[in-house]
Amino acid sequence: MSTATIQKLKRELKEELKQELIKEFIAPLLRKAKDSEGEYRPEFVKRVLKAEIEKPKYRFNSKTFLKMLLS
Repeated sequence: MSTATIQKLKRELKEELKQELIKEFIAPLLRKAKDSEGEYRPEFVKRVLKAEIEKPKYRFNSKTFLKMLLS
């Protein structure tokens, strides 16, 4: 196998593992999440979980993120 193929498989495995961890551990925690002010609205939790699964629309580094915040 070439190095490029190995790197691609590694990225795919990492993404799959991330999705599995979200589904198995983080999502149940958010569903049962309560704080001192009450429970989270179900539509908010769904929106957060959907955003977490989607691919990021932007990639930032410290300089570009600061520029965006200051503009």
